[in-house]
Amino acid sequence: MRMRLVGVCVAAVVLFNGTPVSSHHAFSAEFDIAKPLTLSGKLVKWEMINPHSWFHLDIEDDAGAVVTWLIEGGSPNELIRNGVTKNTLAIGTQLTVEGYHAKDGTAKGVGRNFLLADGERLFLGGSAPPVAPAAPQ
Repeated sequence: MRMRLVGVCVAAVVLFNGTPVSSHHAFSAEFDIAKPLTLSGKLVKWEMINPHSWFHLDIEDDAGAVVTWLIEGGSPNELIRNGVTKNTLAIGTQLTVEGYHAKDGTAKGVGRNFLLADGERLFLGGSAPPVAPAAPQ
């Protein structure tokens, strides 16, 4: 019996040791509080996956080219508790996102809020601070 238990433990270590793990991160590990952003565009894809949801937005840059931005939101459970479900936003919805830019400079950010065309504001939860920092005086 003891050998069987040891065998199961060894198998579990081998199995899980080689499995990639998606890690959760703090806001400051990936995003820059000194780089708030406001983007307006069209929702093209929405991934409700743990530990964060991802919103893909087509944003037109200053040169007229369309860039797909990835915006991190809270976990699916957190979004649902905040009233944001798959039925809240249809693909193709025009919206504005308020949040913070990624430190690595890519077209990625963390969303704090979505603003819809009718003025409704949806809180996205997640790691973004709830209020934008005050500008230095």
